[in-house]
Amino acid sequence: MAGQRTKRISTHGDRWAFWLILLLGLAVRLWRFGALPAGFNQDEAFAGYEAWSLLRSGTDSAGYAWPVYLTAWGSGMNALETYLTLPFLALFGRQVWAVRLPQLIVGCLSLPALYGTVRRCADRGTAHWAMLLLAICPWHILLSRWALESNLVPGLLLFGTYFFLRGLEDSRYLIPSALLYGLALYAYATIWPILPFVLLAQGLYCYRRGRLKPDRRLPGALLLLFLPALPLLLFLAVNLGWMEEIRTPFLSIPKLLVLRSGEISLRHIPENLENLFAILWTQSDGLPWNSAGSVQGAERIREGLGDILRFGGLYGLFYILTPPFVLLGLLRCLLRLWDGERDFKPAVLLLIWLLAGLVLGALVHVNINRVNILFLPLLILAAVGLRWFGSLFHGRLTPLLLAAYLFLFGSFCGLYYFRADSGYQTQMRYAFGDGLDRALEAAMEQEGTVVLDGHIYYSTVLFYSGTPVEDFRATVAYERYPAAYLSPTSFTRFRFGYGGGVPEEGSCCYILSPWTDGSALKAAGFRAEEFGIYTLWTR
Repeated sequence: MAGQRTKRISTHGDRWAFWLILLLGLAVRLWRFGALPAGFNQDEAFAGYEAWSLLRSGTDSAGYAWPVYLTAWGSGMNALETYLTLPFLALFGRQVWAVRLPQLIVGCLSLPALYGTVRRCADRGTAHWAMLLLAICPWHILLSRWALESNLVPGLLLFGTYFFLRGLEDSRYLIPSALLYGLALYAYATIWPILPFVLLAQGLYCYRRGRLKPDRRLPGALLLLFLPALPLLLFLAVNLGWMEEIRTPFLSIPKLLVLRSGEISLRHIPENLENLFAILWTQSDGLPWNSAGSVQGAERIREGLGDILRFGGLYGLFYILTPPFVLLGLLRCLLRLWDGERDFKPAVLLLIWLLAGLVLGALVHVNINRVNILFLPLLILAAVGLRWFGSLFHGRLTPLLLAAYLFLFGSFCGLYYFRADSGYQTQMRYAFGDGLDRALEAAMEQEGTVVLDGHIYYSTVLFYSGTPVEDFRATVAYERYPAAYLSPTSFTRFRFGYGGGVPEEGSCCYILSPWTDGSALKAAGFRAEEFGIYTLWTR
């Protein structure tokens, strides 16, 4: 009786721990969602504009009907974020937060999915640690709050892995696993050469260990995996010049102006690995939308702990405490592999995933979002390491470790991310162009040409102005065409590239970023009005 009572108490505590961690993770991702980060990144703006165009006209900005890959920028953009955005724009209109909703949903669902994945490979304590590390992880919090299309990949691969593990118990779950792995191909093209080998290695290992058994559902799962990949194979054939592009009213296989095939290279592996390990060592790539500062930055701050916390010196990707436990978790997994037993070891699947991320980092000169498939395996390894470390001391140090992580998380939220005077949100306001929507709205109330400086991306102007895609295609003029990254000089009533000289004849107003001098406009009698980081000059 006492044993049963103890087991019930333990199960009750596990449930409480799960729900508390989940609520904590949801809260930090939902709090002030849509307002932070302020502004709109140019890539998420283009994804949103393409969705808006498809919703209104059935074609993207290049005139393709329902393309498998967008021709945005000239050298293309992954399409899944755009298609996931469609229902939210249809429901809520042309709103920044509506564009960001798919990434938020995937980020939130990743929390229970990670718990379920790790729980099928380890004990509840390790699963709780993994879920907690993800819930409070700066990298994942930042990722969940804006809409870079490639950042859908970690969540989709996690969902695919979760259902794959369930499929080893019940083959019905192989169907959603295959579907999610297939969808991941539409989230980021860089994983195209990596994912087939990951799935093949996982499948062969599980088959050899007797966990993946051929039955009537397995061919259906393989077919469901191949069908989403088929249009992308045709896309590669078109863009390698092996066949003509395909245009139909319901599906298009476009030919890009420039195919960025040179990003993957065997010649630069040493330099790529050096760059990758520099990112892992510092937990930063220097881009504030990818990580919360560099952990090495703390060495250069001498004013005390408060300044270190405000400047992000202890946060990085997943806090300064985490890397030793990643290494400890890796050691633990390797020891389990070498225990002499030939039974099924879930750690192999984790190491396959980890190896895939390292191979990608060797083939491509990466930043954090380009190698984002690597960080969930690292967090799982950290959870394994934390659980093992705690068991070595019979759990006595676990409360101390938990308190340390919660302290860092609290300071990340209170002193760094959500605090206006920390400098981080100011940095993001400049990076994502806060205020352009309001400046454009005021400018469009004027008659005549609206002139913008060269620091303003045309994708954000397209989205904020809601320019009909037919009008855009009919009037756009480019500085260079074709090009990998197109730069329009004008479309409809907008002109781009003002550098601070004499005002154009017939122009009604100017929108300038902080990096462009407006003194010539002031001398010509224009009046200035501030909108976020932008200045609207009108007569």
